[in-house]
Amino acid sequence: MNASARRVAVVASFALASLGCCALVGVRIIHTHVPNFTYLIWNLFLAWIPFVLAILLYDGQRRGARKPALVVLGALWLAFFPNAPYIVTDFVHLDRDPLSPYWFDGLIITSFAVTGMLLGLGSLYLVQSVVRREAGTVAGWVAAATALVLGSIGIYVGRFVRLNSWDLWTSPRAFLHLAGERLADPLGNPRLLAITVASTLLMGAAYLILYTFATAGLRLDLERG
Repeated sequence: MNASARRVAVVASFALASLGCCALVGVRIIHTHVPNFTYLIWNLFLAWIPFVLAILLYDGQRRGARKPALVVLGALWLAFFPNAPYIVTDFVHLDRDPLSPYWFDGLIITSFAVTGMLLGLGSLYLVQSVVRREAGTVAGWVAAATALVLGSIGIYVGRFVRLNSWDLWTSPRAFLHLAGERLADPLGNPRLLAITVASTLLMGAAYLILYTFATAGLRLDLERG
């Protein structure tokens, strides 16, 4: 499978998974006659943003785009990257509802969380590839590790501080003020420290698995070619 076919397959898989997630919400609404869990669809849309930005960055780098343009795309990607794994925290909304089976609601959130996580890690793989080509393998892994840590902090900021990626542009002063208050003394904030460490380790492990399979697939394609 060449690179073009591989990309089509990956994007199509994510699209089908996303449609499947939305269909589950639709089934729940039809069954309960209550429009709950629609927020998951919005959160999944936000998870697509870093993936699309990573594709644009990857293609721009391959086509010889200027470095300032790549830096801007990379910064935008980093700002929206936490939106993808953030969906995992939506399990806080899982509660027993007499209108819907508990297992079905758990399945819905799990489906969105897994799809969002894969979109985020897939985008990270593309960004690491860009950094690796620009600055070398070590720089690529440093960038990936840094993104995972910052993404974990972003999850905390989104869930507990209730700030969003677009707040960086719509209300930057408020974002910096509120974020600064919580992040000024990270060791004095046990919740922030625990969430950052746990999220970084879990996402890091998941990313290493994805990276191993992705690179193994590329090696097989090169050998067959």
